[in-house]
Amino acid sequence: MAIGRPKIKSLQAAESPLLGGAMFSPAVLYIVLLIGAPFVLAIFYAFSDARIGSTTLHFVGLENFRSILQSPSFRKALQNSIVFTICAQAIVVVCSTMLSIALEKKFRGRGLLRFLILLPWVAPVSLGSIGWKWILDSIYSVITWVLVWLHFYKPYGAPMWLGQPHLAMASVILVHCWRLIPFATVVMLAGSSAIPKEIPEAAAIDGAGFWRTLFQIKIPMMLPIINVAVLFGTIFTFTDMTVVYILTAGGPFDSTQTLPSLAFATGIQGSDLAAGAAISLFLVPVLVVIAYLMLRMAHRAEVV
Repeated sequence: MAIGRPKIKSLQAAESPLLGGAMFSPAVLYIVLLIGAPFVLAIFYAFSDARIGSTTLHFVGLENFRSILQSPSFRKALQNSIVFTICAQAIVVVCSTMLSIALEKKFRGRGLLRFLILLPWVAPVSLGSIGWKWILDSIYSVITWVLVWLHFYKPYGAPMWLGQPHLAMASVILVHCWRLIPFATVVMLAGSSAIPKEIPEAAAIDGAGFWRTLFQIKIPMMLPIINVAVLFGTIFTFTDMTVVYILTAGGPFDSTQTLPSLAFATGIQGSDLAAGAAISLFLVPVLVVIAYLMLRMAHRAEVV
């Protein structure tokens, strides 16, 4: 028996790399097939003149990137993407922080309230966006009907939520925040629950009130978690196309057009695969820089 034990250990040591590789291979296969292959194909298309229905393909170098940088639609979409992302993340961080503080302590009905808050994140984004499109419709809008009933507007003078540029952008931002706030709230709840209870209790004994405890203890200690939530939210927002496409399709007059929706409209609807791929690739360095800065901030907060 004593002689056989080293053989069993050696067999286990030999099998463990194979077992680890076998369990890790589905994730690698998923990344290579569903992310890596389309990404490489997009790079190939971006430096060519590929079009839907064309049987010929030629290398054009940086001509597609030069063309989109000179396009007013691209510059407008880039500006809208930045405004969309910054405004949405500011609203999401404030609202999710407030909700996490409100849901941290136990009270009757807290489980049901948490479930209701999570519903927008669990529900398919397409169904939620279609529902909001009916709510914000220029004719059948429930919001408009309530405002007219309360005599804030006349029946034929009510605002067109998705038909006026500034209102359309505000509507798209609010619907996206409605979708993203539950995810950020769950992340904030995890961060707040990880704070040792002794620290706020000691601050309360020393005479610190609610606001002082919040801004000088809880939020600084939750800063790495907040950075992670903002990082994921920024990536989701900057690359999101579903809400914009369903609600406004980039209109009116490109006032809600973002880079992902412009890439789809140019590459798929406009049949110009090369220009659409070039617009999509423009997102990559922007997101890499954002991710680097956010992770660096999170690392500094952890070190402090």
